[in-house]
Amino acid sequence: MIAVHDLKQIVILSHLTDVMLEKLLHIIDVLRFDRREIVFSENDPADRFFMLRHGQVLLNQRITDKVTACVGTIKPGFSFGWSSMLADEIYTAEAICAEPSEIYAFKRDKIQNLFAHDPEMGFRMYQRLLVILKKRYDYRTAQFKQSVVSHPDMQFACQLDDSGNDTPG
Repeated sequence: MIAVHDLKQIVILSHLTDVMLEKLLHIIDVLRFDRREIVFSENDPADRFFMLRHGQVLLNQRITDKVTACVGTIKPGFSFGWSSMLADEIYTAEAICAEPSEIYAFKRDKIQNLFAHDPEMGFRMYQRLLVILKKRYDYRTAQFKQSVVSHPDMQFACQLDDSGNDTPG
């Protein structure tokens, strides 16, 4: 049985009041997955939002038919499946358990209905979601910049000044 205390351990829920968390208790499912078990696949309909209680989940994206890249690691207390918080979305990655995991989840239609009846809760949840997304966006932007700067062709280009001449040093 899930308690309010358990939900307070989830980062995105930590800014909700006890009354709000009690409302969530009625719509949250507890899911258990084994190692290497898929939570959802890329392009599946995004109908659930997930919060990891125990374990570890990897977010993978297919680059080509033969290449898959890990684009994120979810640790306990963090959430994934954000596409479900938007209408008519699909998951943009595959979520696979790196170890046995326990996951809290709620269905999109149930949380949207709850937000319609408690707009303050909806505002707080979406506000936290935006903070998390901005942090991840900033992190990925920094990663992208680093990969561009460290590319051999870019190292040469960075040595040219604005006129196209080599800069000293």
